Amino acid sequence: MDIPDMSMLNINEVQVPDDIAKFKAYASSLPYAIEPCNKMIELLDFIILRIVQCVEAKDYDVGLYQWDSMLTYWWMLKYPIPKDRRVQLAKLYFLVSTIPGMPINVVATCADAFCKLTKSKKKITIEDMRLPWKPIYEILQSDLFLKRRQFEYTQLSWCMGYIASHARRFFSPSATEEMLQTFVPQLDGTQLNSILAPQYYLLTFLPLTHPQLYLPMLFRIWESVNSYMYDDRMLHFLSELAEMHVDPSISDPHKVARLPDDERVEGESRPKWSEAETKVSENWPGLYKDVGIFSENEWQFFMCKCLASMEIPLADAGSLTTGPNADSQASFEIGRLPNPNWRITSLARIIVYSMAPDGQPVPPSNAPTPLFSPFPSGVNTPQLRDNSLKEFLAAPLGKKDQGKAYLAGSKALDSLARLIASTESFFHPSNSGTWTNDLTAFIKYIVYDFNKRWHEEQRPDCKTPLHRRLTRTMKRELVKSLRTVTLLAMFSQDSATVGNIQSCLKSMSVMEPDLVLHPILQRAVPSLEALVETQRTIAVIKALGAVAPAIISRNVYYPGAKHLVPILQLLIPGIDLNDPNKTLCTAAFLVEIAQFIKFGDLTVNDEPRPTFLDAEPTLPVDNSVPLPSFSLDDMDDQYTDIEQRLTIEEEDALLKDSTGNLPDWVASLVRRVIQLFENLPDEGPDGSTGGITEIQLVDAVTGACSQICVHLSEPLFDLVLNMIFDYASSNVRPNAVRAIHQLVECVANADPIKTHTKFFSFCAGKIRHELENGASSLRTTSLSSPLPSDATLHWNLAILRGTIYNDGKSLLRYKEELLSLLKLLHNKTYSKRGYSWSGKLLSSVLLTLTHTYPLENKFVNPDEWNGTDFHTKHHQHWGKLYAPENVKLSWHTPNEEEIQFAVDIFKILIEPALAILEHLIEDDTLRDETWRNDFCRHLSFVRNAFSGIPTLLQQKITPEEAASAIVTTDILNELPEMIASISPIASGFCLTDIEDPRYQYISSLRNRFGMFLHKASMSLQHQGEENTVDAVDMLIRAVRTYLLEYGDSRDNYTVNEEQYRNEKNVARNFAHQKVWPRAIYVRRARYYHSARLHWNSIERRRGAIENALIDDVVEWSLWHYAIIRRSSQSLLDSICEFYDGVRRRALPVLFKALDPGTDDDRMKGALWTLNLPSIGKYAISEPSLSPSVIEGLLGCQHNEKPSIQECVSVVAENGLGSFLEPNHLVYDIPTPRVDKAIAQLRATLCLSDDPEERDLVFRLRKQRMERSQLFENAAQRNILSVLDVGESESTHWRYEIVATRALRTLVRRDAPTSPRHLQYFLDRVYDDHPTIRYYAQRAVTKIARNIKLRTFCITPMDLALMRVRNPLKMKMVIKPSHKLTAKVLADYRTPFDLNQDIRKPRFLDRNPPGWVAWDDSVALYLPPSPTKSAFSAWDPTSKDTIETLRNSAIDPEFWEEVSERYAEETQETTLTQDNASFVKSIFQLLQDEPFEALRPTLEKLLQNKDQNKQRAAAEFVAGLISGSKHWSTTKQEKIWNWFKPFLKQLFLNIKADTLMIWTTFFEYIFYHTDPRRVQPLVEFIINEFKNIDYNAEMTFDGIKVLSLFRAFYEELGRKFDAWTEDTLARTWAEINSEHDDLRAYIGEILAFTQKIKWRPKPSLPTPEVFVKECQVVPKDFDIMGMRGVFHKERVDELVHRFGVWRNERLPGVRAYQSTYDKVGILVCKWFYRTLHDVNAISTFDYILPLLPELLRFTELHDNTELSNRASTLLVRMCGVTPPLVMVGQILDGIFEAIRTSPSWRIRIKALPLVQVFYFRQVPLIPEIKIVEILEMLCSCLDDEVVEVREMAATTLSGILRLSPRRSVLTLKDRFVRLAKSSHIPPRHDPGYNKAIRHRHAAILGICALVDSYPYTVEKWMPGLLTNVLAEHTYDPIPISTTVRKCASNFKRTHQDTWHEDSKRFDDDQLAALSTLLTGSSYYA
Repeated sequence: MDIPDMSMLNINEVQVPDDIAKFKAYASSLPYAIEPCNKMIELLDFIILRIVQCVEAKDYDVGLYQWDSMLTYWWMLKYPIPKDRRVQLAKLYFLVSTIPGMPINVVATCADAFCKLTKSKKKITIEDMRLPWKPIYEILQSDLFLKRRQFEYTQLSWCMGYIASHARRFFSPSATEEMLQTFVPQLDGTQLNSILAPQYYLLTFLPLTHPQLYLPMLFRIWESVNSYMYDDRMLHFLSELAEMHVDPSISDPHKVARLPDDERVEGESRPKWSEAETKVSENWPGLYKDVGIFSENEWQFFMCKCLASMEIPLADAGSLTTGPNADSQASFEIGRLPNPNWRITSLARIIVYSMAPDGQPVPPSNAPTPLFSPFPSGVNTPQLRDNSLKEFLAAPLGKKDQGKAYLAGSKALDSLARLIASTESFFHPSNSGTWTNDLTAFIKYIVYDFNKRWHEEQRPDCKTPLHRRLTRTMKRELVKSLRTVTLLAMFSQDSATVGNIQSCLKSMSVMEPDLVLHPILQRAVPSLEALVETQRTIAVIKALGAVAPAIISRNVYYPGAKHLVPILQLLIPGIDLNDPNKTLCTAAFLVEIAQFIKFGDLTVNDEPRPTFLDAEPTLPVDNSVPLPSFSLDDMDDQYTDIEQRLTIEEEDALLKDSTGNLPDWVASLVRRVIQLFENLPDEGPDGSTGGITEIQLVDAVTGACSQICVHLSEPLFDLVLNMIFDYASSNVRPNAVRAIHQLVECVANADPIKTHTKFFSFCAGKIRHELENGASSLRTTSLSSPLPSDATLHWNLAILRGTIYNDGKSLLRYKEELLSLLKLLHNKTYSKRGYSWSGKLLSSVLLTLTHTYPLENKFVNPDEWNGTDFHTKHHQHWGKLYAPENVKLSWHTPNEEEIQFAVDIFKILIEPALAILEHLIEDDTLRDETWRNDFCRHLSFVRNAFSGIPTLLQQKITPEEAASAIVTTDILNELPEMIASISPIASGFCLTDIEDPRYQYISSLRNRFGMFLHKASMSLQHQGEENTVDAVDMLIRAVRTYLLEYGDSRDNYTVNEEQYRNEKNVARNFAHQKVWPRAIYVRRARYYHSARLHWNSIERRRGAIENALIDDVVEWSLWHYAIIRRSSQSLLDSICEFYDGVRRRALPVLFKALDPGTDDDRMKGALWTLNLPSIGKYAISEPSLSPSVIEGLLGCQHNEKPSIQECVSVVAENGLGSFLEPNHLVYDIPTPRVDKAIAQLRATLCLSDDPEERDLVFRLRKQRMERSQLFENAAQRNILSVLDVGESESTHWRYEIVATRALRTLVRRDAPTSPRHLQYFLDRVYDDHPTIRYYAQRAVTKIARNIKLRTFCITPMDLALMRVRNPLKMKMVIKPSHKLTAKVLADYRTPFDLNQDIRKPRFLDRNPPGWVAWDDSVALYLPPSPTKSAFSAWDPTSKDTIETLRNSAIDPEFWEEVSERYAEETQETTLTQDNASFVKSIFQLLQDEPFEALRPTLEKLLQNKDQNKQRAAAEFVAGLISGSKHWSTTKQEKIWNWFKPFLKQLFLNIKADTLMIWTTFFEYIFYHTDPRRVQPLVEFIINEFKNIDYNAEMTFDGIKVLSLFRAFYEELGRKFDAWTEDTLARTWAEINSEHDDLRAYIGEILAFTQKIKWRPKPSLPTPEVFVKECQVVPKDFDIMGMRGVFHKERVDELVHRFGVWRNERLPGVRAYQSTYDKVGILVCKWFYRTLHDVNAISTFDYILPLLPELLRFTELHDNTELSNRASTLLVRMCGVTPPLVMVGQILDGIFEAIRTSPSWRIRIKALPLVQVFYFRQVPLIPEIKIVEILEMLCSCLDDEVVEVREMAATTLSGILRLSPRRSVLTLKDRFVRLAKSSHIPPRHDPGYNKAIRHRHAAILGICALVDSYPYTVEKWMPGLLTNVLAEHTYDPIPISTTVRKCASNFKRTHQDTWHEDSKRFDDDQLAALSTLLTGSSYYA
């Protein structure tokens, strides 16, 4: 075997050593020498040179695109890239991708390359490269939010976000202040888009390395915003920060000063913010705070978000979080940005990377679930003396906190344990739901990240300080915290949940194997012994697979291995045809196990047997651990005692003894597998067994057998081989032919020599015997069920094929016999299956002989496996992992003899067969059925032979062929020098020397085969249909073999890559693992070998034969048989992947086939071929070809056949998706930064100014310009040809739609539209077909917008970014202050006089800035001049186009036609925005010229009351007013004077069916509009609003006004501020209006004003002050202004007035008419609306004073609407995280209501609220408050009303479930003492009721304790149930009822696990429990 020449691997010294080591490992894994690094670096330099030349010449979408793909191929070869090239190339890609106007496909390509180059944080850092941030931001800002007239958009925003997320680590930290200065002023909390977009910028651009300046600000904003989308992105961001900043040096401020700030672009400044006084110490301590990098407050807030993220519904789903409801306000554009990571992964990462030994540790425990933080010390039980019962029950549970302790001394771990404990019951399968997947994924990622961090911290280069690292105690306690819930969820029926749990178990078994393995084993035994249902068995097998590392790896857990053999024995029944799932799981487990161990009996060595082995403690027998429940008992002892007693020698002795059962097990397994095969269903005609399930089963089982066979010891292998041979030689099973083939492959793979010896002669003899006796003698050429007489032949053929699976050298022994057998098979097999399988046998033989492949994949190196020491001690090596340098591989590389044997086969068998075939296609041959059979079987044989030699011969491309390929390439209009070609590299081909006679022989034979195929193709095309289809089908397959079977075709690169990734994922124990099982390295070597083969397969030789065959395939794609067309089209698609120039040959034929008069089938074939992505997409997106495609498709209407028209529709739809607007702006944009990067790259590559090379760049630039001109001409040709079709009277409407869409795409931003082009659309704006109208109207709008853009965009860059420089827009420098904000908002109410002479900038159409901070300047618009037009002249190049538009628009008939279409009857109940925008576009361009033409039509519409006419009128008026925005004020006044008289009448005409039309009209007008521009409308709506009668008889009059008024204020947003007080003054007086609908509007106004009055409170509204004050203000200072203060007085007034109204409330059925009820509903609607908005937090300040009243609402039985609304509101309130200071106040408010309310119904409503609020906000609730909650609930147990007592008990059990468990024991003692001391006197005694109540209180408390552990039996529970509760079974009602209910609940929740739980009780307790449960003392 050739060893790679490692001495040649010299790499520039700049290279990172890791790179070299990794590459050396790849190189040394191959069996042949490869190219040295310096040679491949030269190739890299050449590719980079070409990339540089393409960028210099601006040859982006042809040249750069192509050479980038070459770079991608070069990467596949794993050669290391020198750092200097990596840095310069990454920078170049970044700069090219951020050139404005760049085609999106080039942006995406450059983005991918940039991200790949910068992926490694080690190979390239900010020290090596800085990048500017502004270019990305400018593109994002211009592209993200679409204008109303913009409806075509690309993935540009996504790409920019993707680049930014990867480039951010190269943004200079010095730019932080400037970024904040840019983004913070954009924040506006009153609009969700204005929160989410700036948030995206902040979290994507701000450098992560130095967050100390901005992080407090981000938290402050987060606390104030109620949005799920905001949370997602924030959590993703914090997860990145938390992980990065475990290393304190990252954030060192000194680093910023040291970094050069050398990448600034034009417009970037570096504002100098005043530095804080604090001096930075030399030894920077990092960002550490209370918990990780977070303060205590931030951490509590984060944990609340964590709890809400699990999506566990309580009371109602809305109590989760109201954030998703608020998110409905976000526009779709936000979704165009890259999504953040799934929040579950982010949460886990934050928690894990915040863990550190940062607190006082809790005393260690051995409990299965840790107790986490103990309750405040001194927990006690008060004495029951003379106190009242209430006082006794509510006595304080403990003294004040004496200093808090945390689980394992880690605050983050403690928080996690609390979170898990609080959600424990939701892991149980009986309580599963959508949340279970989130919960289980959460724990999966927790242990994954913990494991990852743990191993990172074991490395010598870890930067985390020692005092911040994870500790062993933390690791152990974490596993204990999660073990309970993991084992609960293990039995889930949801596959995603089970997958999460498997992953979690695997990580945990690697972390703490002793804690995880034993509980799993205890569940395994009963489940595998079939004591339970199948589902549990499957769950257990999956769990065993997950913990496999702990069983088989001696390094992970030495004692685990002794359990393996007993488990294997229990798993034999798992292979069961009747239970496919169980079989698949068993097979997966066997594969997992088998790749790490050797199956060999170690007892055969004569060693003394230890005496203690008599006990054989192999699997835990005592199943005392309940399933799936856990208790606080000392569980670990039973797991660890046995381990502690055994030494390593004793463990080994136990293991060796257990291996004595392996021979029996292996024999049982083989028998079981054979039994499975025998019961398979019959095979189908194609040889498949049964359905997909059966095929999967056979594959899985044989896959497991294969792994096992490889790892069998020699005696066991002989045993298995004999068993299989005995079965195969004495049976013939037609149903198991495929299965026996795979089973024989298993043994052949493990030991080919023994397998050949055993099987070869036997099979050959049987085959000969069968053939001689007539098997396979019936001629067939299509698939059919095999004849019974052929069964033995097929059986033995399958076995023989199975043996030829590995090691060609072993086959040489049977050379002669094989040749004669193959010859016999060739001559004697006539049936399809017979000759197909014979061909496959031949193919297998040749592949085995000539291919390079690894020979074995044992778990240790071959020299170790064969060592004598290993034979006796292999158990010590189980689970061995290797570093790459220690792996030794054994390959099969073809030797001379094997190559000669392969050549002989061709000479002896294939050449004669080819001669026969050539004779068969001669013209004079009779072509009957015999001919067809002969043709198919001979061709099958020859085809299979060539498919078996993909690596026998290395193809050589001659210079002539290369030159010819360049001339006929698919890359059109490119310089020949710039067309990439690939030089072959070493990749294990057998014959590479052209002079070698064998090379020449095989090459000539292959050419002869190709020629034959072409001739056969020509012959068959001219033959009649009889006897042709099967022959053609075989021919197409043969052509596929000839053209595609080469290089990696049989060892596919993509498949290998995927398998390598999958196997790595399965074998991975933790992230960034450096050592792997040997099988992974074998797979990796195979993957690398296939990559090298793939490189040689990229560029295929395309000579005359190949061209002829490609032409043939194109012809067959158009043939009249659909089945042949489909297979040929599929082949053509594949050919396009490997051969250049195919499409260029195919397209003319396809276009011609669309001509009139073509046969229908041929036309259909051409259309479906054009629909192939590789053909159609290429043709339509290649500008010079697109005219032919479009003309061809539009010319298809001559054929009226429906199937063809359907086909045209599909092709056109797919084609138009790839047909893009021409745009050449990118070539006119100056790129100085790119030029500078090119210069640096040239210097790196040491490129001198070579005249030749300079000339090439010059010619390339010239070629690119010529190509651009060609594309220009093609675009014009497209427009003209499509216009001809579109304008033709005979064009069908379907084709007209396609024409209109294509013409709309051809409307360009960078060039004017021709008058004819525009006229086409104008004529179709009033077409009868709505779809044509839709596209035509949008096209006119697009043309008008483009004219505006070309007029006001000064430079090509402005036009590319659509940056309009409006002459009326002025930038005003300002001095930020709160007064300025107030003035700007107040000015909106000051009317603007249209006739004013002095023009000052005043209009601010967009949302006003300054919500949190102002920028240095603000853009204002000047009012237009009274007489002159603002825009002197539109784009001069569009003069004729505008004239065309004018001619139509001043024609009254045009408007009459348009209005007819607008006023058609439709389902639309709102204004159509497209219509209004169309009208706006015309009036914006032509000003008031068309008005008089439109006026009569419009006035008619305005006066008509019909709904459709009103809608049309609204659309015209909306467009007219919007279009007049920048007219001279005189013209505007004229329009308003015309429209004002109509306003009143229009308003009066509004009916229910037109209300939404005029509401959306107002929305359209006021959208992004300064209200002063439309003053008459403002005055009208304000006036109407002031005059509403809220108590009129007709509610609609009020609804009409309020609906329009709502549109007005909602569109204005903060611009409405100045009208707020007046609006509230008017509506507040009407809150008790008679009409429910009007009150609902008032509620909306209250909610809206509350929102727009929300304002942050920095002392000065500048980014600097805001950011800095967020750092320093105390935590209780409300800098975000999120508290509800605006409506405080009104709420206080309500508190007072509700008391009065309550007393005036009407009784009974008239209750709903009371003011109390009417205002109550209004208040509920108001608060409900706000709780579901962004500013939900402000509602708490209003809810709190009204809480008693809201609770009173809930008990109103005579107004269900009010009581339901109030109940829902209170529950939803719990889903919003309140400000920290209010948590206690809210609880106190609820407590107060419970304590003081005279109504027991209120107490019943308030109690569950405590539980919901507690569950949602538990991280925020201080422990002293938890104590108060428990005390309050205990006092409620003694309530007078039995329902309240029961509700208190239910709530108590819910709270206890989430409480520290030490409090449970305190309460238990208290309740037991009370129960024992209570005495019930006789019924007639006056104290009887009180005594009953006392005892009931105690019993309820005890039942609450029992109910709080639904799935476990705690240590104290048996005594409590049987000694305390059982005594009260026959007490008076309600005590006995409570006891029985508790007992039945206990029975229900524990019945699944009773066989486990019952062991907690002794016999007496079981008898007592039986009495309690059934009333009978008999216990079964």
